[in-house]
Amino acid sequence: MPEARLKGRVIREGEASGSVLKSDVPIGFFGHLDPADGVYREAGHPLDGRCVKGRVLAFPKAKGSTVGSYIIYALKKSGQAPAAMLMQECDTIVAVGAIIGDVPAVDRLDIARLEDGAFVRVRGGEVLVG
Repeated sequence: MPEARLKGRVIREGEASGSVLKSDVPIGFFGHLDPADGVYREAGHPLDGRCVKGRVLAFPKAKGSTVGSYIIYALKKSGQAPAAMLMQECDTIVAVGAIIGDVPAVDRLDIARLEDGAFVRVRGGEVLVG
């Protein structure tokens, strides 16, 4: 039985499940997230050295370059993409990346209710925690 049920706005329809990889601060795709190995690299960032592959990536919003869309697409093509992306606020760059990379994405979520490592299931705009 799920511990919590969150509802948000669907950016890219789909179903996915996995453990949460959470950042309480914005993430940058271009220059920080390597599409070859899926590892995030930004000194001092909570995700530094961690891999997004197969994880449900939860973050407040993105920062940085328009190339971020291509990075999400490249992650999918290399087999290193997150299972899904959950956000408080999705910008057009992440939305395009989720769509072209076929990565389920939901925004308008209270990510404070998600814990790093928690198991979640994403179905459309619904996130089941637990």
